[in-house]
Amino acid sequence: MVAGLEITGLETTGLDMLEAQLKPRSHIIEDASTLTDVVLDAMSKAPDLRLRQVMASFVRHMHDFAREVRLTEAEFELGLDFLNRIGQATNDCHNEAVLFSDVIGFSTLVCLLNNGQNGATETAAALLGPFWRMHSPQTENGGSILRSPTPGPALFAHCRVTDPEGHPLAGVEVDVWQASPVGLYENQDPEQVDMNLRGKFRTDDEGRFWFRSVKPAGYPVPTHGPAGDLLKAQQRHPFRPAHLHFLAYRPGYKTLITQVFVDDDGHLDSDVVFGVTRALVGDFAEGRGTPPAPDAGAPWYRLDYAFVMEPGEAKLPVPPIR
Repeated sequence: MVAGLEITGLETTGLDMLEAQLKPRSHIIEDASTLTDVVLDAMSKAPDLRLRQVMASFVRHMHDFAREVRLTEAEFELGLDFLNRIGQATNDCHNEAVLFSDVIGFSTLVCLLNNGQNGATETAAALLGPFWRMHSPQTENGGSILRSPTPGPALFAHCRVTDPEGHPLAGVEVDVWQASPVGLYENQDPEQVDMNLRGKFRTDDEGRFWFRSVKPAGYPVPTHGPAGDLLKAQQRHPFRPAHLHFLAYRPGYKTLITQVFVDDDGHLDSDVVFGVTRALVGDFAEGRGTPPAPDAGAPWYRLDYAFVMEPGEAKLPVPPIR
């Protein structure tokens, strides 16, 4: 009898436990300390495992953030208004969400986490930026990417693309684009013709491509929206150091999106979007003697730079703006 009672007791306990597991958890909130667990439980049935993982971490961090800073209702409302203004400031020619992510360093962090061993390889990846366009003009090696008169010191770039073992990669399509010496891309500036300072090259059997341009200049990011208001509130300048953009594409290799920065730029160590890594500072050497082209006057500059592409998926990005 005693044994039977013990068995009966165990069976009853087991049924109670099973019933408790199957019974939906109450989502009535007791106090602030229980809220996070209730929210996580409500989201836990999502069939997409990655969605569950990302959203659970997001909610935990957001709730912990509010607790840590003791977020006031006025600050919460200001934050919501800030998010609304980001959406309102975004249009076909301007992406405020990308800009906000850039100026808090989030875009660069995601880029480094997903490319080139956290930015430690010889050529780190960098931000695509808002001004990349598809269908840049096909240009022969040695050609110029100047499509309209563009004052500025001549730049002769000599580049090479290899795999991580240093073997040259032939047939890589390389998009090049840059701002003019007045700090504007052609689709911002009515004084420049369409596709000025843009070109698409193909590497030769030794992985080389080379072209002529003008030495780029730094420029400010747009400050007319909420990201600009944040910079003003933090007493930060809006400038990016001068740079060239590159996008290298070849099947079998991860598309390399990167920038090469002018080494004497005054904002090199304070890029507003935190995009400068040591591997991306180029040697823009002032030329000596006779320039490579007879119409290039002094001063003129030369850039020699080697890019490394990693094996992976070749995929082109979506142009950020039209």
